[in-house]
Amino acid sequence: MLAGHTRFGIGGPADVYAQTAREEPFLEALGVARSSSLDYAVIGSGANLIVSDQGFRGIVLRFSGDRISGEGERILVEAGAELQSLVDFAIGRGRKGLETLAGIPGWVGGAIYGNAGAYGHSISEVVRRVRFADGERVRTFENQECEFHYRESIFKRRKEWIIFSADLALETADAGELRRIAEEILAVRNQKYPPAMKCAGSIFKNLLFEELPAPVARMVPEEVIREGKVPAAYFLEQAGAKGVSRGDIRVAEYHANLIYNAGAGRAQDLVELIAELKARVRERFGLELEEEVQYVGFEKSEVRSQESGGSS
Repeated sequence: MLAGHTRFGIGGPADVYAQTAREEPFLEALGVARSSSLDYAVIGSGANLIVSDQGFRGIVLRFSGDRISGEGERILVEAGAELQSLVDFAIGRGRKGLETLAGIPGWVGGAIYGNAGAYGHSISEVVRRVRFADGERVRTFENQECEFHYRESIFKRRKEWIIFSADLALETADAGELRRIAEEILAVRNQKYPPAMKCAGSIFKNLLFEELPAPVARMVPEEVIREGKVPAAYFLEQAGAKGVSRGDIRVAEYHANLIYNAGAGRAQDLVELIAELKARVRERFGLELEEEVQYVGFEKSEVRSQESGGSS
C-alpha cells in the first residue's frame, strides 16, 4: 500500500513498487518502466503526496540514496536524505544557510524540487549544482539552470527529471547560534504541525503581495504581509475554512491552511475538500490558490473536475 509512503497515510497499492538507494539499479528500473506499456511514477518521501484510494495502476519507483558528506564549505547530499538530517549535519559543521528549514518534513530531493523554504530563506540559496537523470542520461545543472523561484524549480515543471544529489555551498558560522535558531523554529513548527499529525504541512502556497490584483491587495491588512508574501491561510480564514471537514479529513481549527487526516481519511474526501477551499477563496477574492501537494494515481480529469467544483 502506498499509504505507508505518504504523510497523509492515505493511498491504495501500486501494481509494481521498486526502491533502491543506488543510481545504476534505479536507472535500469527506470529504463524498464519507460519501455513498458505501463504508466510509471517516481516518488520521494511522500511528505507532499496525495495518492488515490485506488492506488496507482502501473510502476512506482523510489530512489532512496541518503548519503551526506562534507568537504570544506561544501556539502554533498543524496536526494533520499531526510531534510532534517541535512540541517543537523550542516549545523554540526558550523555551516549557515539551512537552519531556518528545521522541522520541514521530507527528503532533500523533494526540497530542491519544490524549492522548500521558511522564514525568508529557501534551499536554492545554498545549492551550487544538482545531479539528475533526464530519462536518457545523467546530467548536472548549475544553480541558475535550475530556474529556482518561490516554491518552484525546473524539476517541478519537468516531472520526468529525477534528482539524484546536490552539491551545496554554505558559509561558516557559530554552530551554537545556528542550533539555537533551529531549535526555536523547530519548537514553533512542532506546535503548529505536530510530528504525529497525518498532514502535509501547509496545503496551499502563499501568495506574493506584488502579484495580487489591486482590489485584493487593498483588502489585505499590512500586518498580515510577511516578507512580501500574504499567507494563503489569511484568505482561507476569511472564507471560513477553519474546522471544515469531509469524513475524517479536516481543516485545523487553529490554522486554515492545515488539512489533516484525523483517522480513516480517504483521498477522495481530501481532494474534494481541497477543491471546496479553492472554490471558497475564488468566490470571495477571485484568487486561484495553488496546492503545494502533488497527486499520484488520479486521472487528470478527476483533479480538474474537483478544481472546478464538480465531482469525479
